[in-house]
Amino acid sequence: MDGRPATGRNRSEPVVRQVECKTVLNRTSIGDYSMNCYTGCQHGCIYCYARFMQRFHPHPEPWGEFVDVKVNAPHALQKQLRRAKPGGVFVSSACDAWQPLEDEWELTRQCCRLLIEHGFKVNALTKNALVLRDFDIFQAGLTRVGTTITTLDPGLAEMWEPGASSVEERWGILKAAKEAGLETAVMFGPLLPYLSDGQESVNALLERAAAVDVDVIWVDAMNPRPRVWPSVGQLLREQFPDLHQDYSRLLHHKETRAGYLKDLGRRVRTAARRTGLEDRLAGCP
Repeated sequence: MDGRPATGRNRSEPVVRQVECKTVLNRTSIGDYSMNCYTGCQHGCIYCYARFMQRFHPHPEPWGEFVDVKVNAPHALQKQLRRAKPGGVFVSSACDAWQPLEDEWELTRQCCRLLIEHGFKVNALTKNALVLRDFDIFQAGLTRVGTTITTLDPGLAEMWEPGASSVEERWGILKAAKEAGLETAVMFGPLLPYLSDGQESVNALLERAAAVDVDVIWVDAMNPRPRVWPSVGQLLREQFPDLHQDYSRLLHHKETRAGYLKDLGRRVRTAARRTGLEDRLAGCP
């Protein structure tokens, strides 16, 4: 990649609000801590589980078209670090910490620097190549760089993840992290039912993971959290009307979903065995 890393495909500018927070480092069930310097995300991924955040932070704009910038996040974090016990920090759980606005605000960069200085491990997970900017502050042993990939098809990715960096740029993040001596991770998820979850597709994903020697792999299915289905359903009606009913059953019918998850898990484990990545598979349906 030449010059400054790409920060996502062109979209209309979001409504940006500057807010202040009391805390930015929070305990979480998926690790020791999570950290979110923003509420809302410009990537606007159709399937994003974080859409449920609008229940607690109402906005008139649709998800993907607003971002609240926690302008005092580094200061709030500095205060918390006086007492917080070092541990792993998931960056981020309810937004993409390296979404395009981060290029201007650098809140994630400042906070990651503070975390590393205080002996916390930054567990980054992003769909944006802007994370490459911060390799100068990341440290081996205190940083794991991960990216999310739902499909190898660039057309599908642009449809479902309109504001994120391209699929190839995301693979480039992992390659660059390996070259920098950093631990790497990939989240394959949510795999798109009937579009990127067949055995051939799953095999291809795991083969690419093997090619970049990724350290940790998670695989996830589409999440039926509140506010996800209206967004997914609208895209299906417009682009894949024949799949609308199938997705509805998969997300909302308990027995159908259980059977689907069992089959998906089997396909993932088959692909992991083929590629010799069984020991790196940290989670799958």
